[in-house]
Amino acid sequence: MELGGATVLVTGATGGIGRALAIALADRGGQIVLTGRRADVLEPLAERLGGRAIVADLADRAAAELLLDEVGRVDVLVANAALPASGLLDEYSMTEIDRVLDVNLRAPIVMAKLAGAQMAERGRGHLVFVSSLAGKTASGHASLYNATKFGMRGFALALREDMRPHGVGVSTVFPGFIRDAGMFADAGVTLPKGVGTRTPRDVARATVRAIERNIAEVDVAPLGLRLGARLGGVAPGLSAAVQRRAGGHRVARGLADGQRDKR
Repeated sequence: MELGGATVLVTGATGGIGRALAIALADRGGQIVLTGRRADVLEPLAERLGGRAIVADLADRAAAELLLDEVGRVDVLVANAALPASGLLDEYSMTEIDRVLDVNLRAPIVMAKLAGAQMAERGRGHLVFVSSLAGKTASGHASLYNATKFGMRGFALALREDMRPHGVGVSTVFPGFIRDAGMFADAGVTLPKGVGTRTPRDVARATVRAIERNIAEVDVAPLGLRLGARLGGVAPGLSAAVQRRAGGHRVARGLADGQRDKR
C-alpha cells in the first residue's frame, strides 16, 4: 500500500502514540484525518499536518458509523483508540466493562466493516489495528484488557484472509511497554530490572512498515518481551509462573492503580 496521497484515518489521535502515528503517516505523504475526544489537542495537530480533525467518542455506539460517514473515503484505517483496563474484573462496574469493550473491540470491528467494504470495492486499502503484547500473552490483573486485545488479534488474522482476495491488507501492531506516552507511561509504573521499553516513534515506524509491506503482525518491544509473548502463546501456564517470579503482578497492580481515574 502506497501512503502518498492516501486518506488515512487515525483514531485515538489525542494520545502520544496517536500523535506519533499521525506525524509518521503524514511524513509518508498521507492525507491525515484525526479523531479523538479532545478538540484542543486534535485541531492544532491537524493544522500542523494539513489534515482534518473530527471529535468523536467511540464509547458511543453510534459514533463509529457517524465518523466514517463524515470522513467519506478512507484508504488506510489505523484503529489506535483504546481505554486502559488493568485490574481485577470485580473492580469494574457493568458500565465500565461495556465502555472498554465498545472502545477497544467493538469500534475497531465496526470501522473495519465500513471502511473495509469501500476498500474492497476499489481493490485497494489497508486496515491497521494497534493492539498490545497483552493480545498475545495473558497476565494477572488484566483479564478485561487481555480479552479485548486477544479478541482483536483473532479478528484481524481472520479478516486478513477474508480481505486478501480483494487487494486489501490487514495488519496488527503489538507494542510492549512504551515510554514517554500511552497507558504504561501515564500510569508511572517502574518496571523490574532488565525489562526494556520502546518509544511512540518506534510504534509509528512499525505501523508504516506494516502498511507499506502488508505485514500481518509486528511486535514493538525488546527481544526479551517478544520471546515472553511467544512463550505465553505456546505455554501459558509456564508463562504465568515466569511472570509471577519476575514481579508481573506488581507491575499489573501498579498499572491498575495508575489508570483508575482514566477508565
